[in-house]
Amino acid sequence: MAAAAYLLRGQVMHSRLRPVMNHFVYPVFCVRINLARLKELRGRWFGVDCRRLVSVQTRDYGPRDGSDLLHWIRDVLREHDLPHDGEVWLQTFPRVLGFVFNPVSFWYCHDTAGDLRAVLAEVNNTFGDTHRYLLVAHAGAVIDEHTPLLARKLMHVSPFCAVAGHYQFRLRDTENTAFVGIDYFDEAGLLIKTAIGGHKQLLSDATMWRALLAQPLLTIGVFSKIHWQALKLWCKKVPFFRQPLAPEPNLSFQTPLSVQASFVNDRNLEERSS
Repeated sequence: MAAAAYLLRGQVMHSRLRPVMNHFVYPVFCVRINLARLKELRGRWFGVDCRRLVSVQTRDYGPRDGSDLLHWIRDVLREHDLPHDGEVWLQTFPRVLGFVFNPVSFWYCHDTAGDLRAVLAEVNNTFGDTHRYLLVAHAGAVIDEHTPLLARKLMHVSPFCAVAGHYQFRLRDTENTAFVGIDYFDEAGLLIKTAIGGHKQLLSDATMWRALLAQPLLTIGVFSKIHWQALKLWCKKVPFFRQPLAPEPNLSFQTPLSVQASFVNDRNLEERSS
């Protein structure tokens, strides 16, 4: 039988290009779990909806009420006329010692043939807001490593970036590795490059224990490093943007054509106002 879950051990990279350079790389680990097989995931150190040193709680995702995540995402896919009967895998930072902060979690949505057809990027900021970007390829094509997935930025994430511009996501998976790249563009071009990648292995008591020994304070590390980097940007006098109201609804479906059309509209508005 195929695996019910994988452990990914690797690094997060973040590189800001303007108005000052700021680059960092941190070690992390995360899990990728099959939403149809959550009940099987109750090991010695890791479990779903149970008390373990490392856990995933369904109330942290999707509708945030602890209900069935697979039913929820399939309803979302069906509502947007997307293939909804295949496997769905959730890649996320788990809770460690009960604590969690997920800058972004990825829902990999496949069709019945096993092809990747949609990705839901569930983005959280440190202010308690969440927005979910439902991403697809042009004309509903299969998503592979050459497919750019576009989304107009709709939610405040960093006080050092405006709520403007767009994201470009890149996904690459092999049998033993996984990679997600996120490039953020403002009106002047590429501003921030971010990526998470690493080695993919079966999630077991042994692999989870080794990851936990290497990073026993994963959640605290992720949260504190975000604020440390923010302090560095503030000291470098990077322009500061106040937090606007979170967007409603908190889920957006943006095709590549609709995102590109928004670029044209923005340019037209700029030309009219100049």
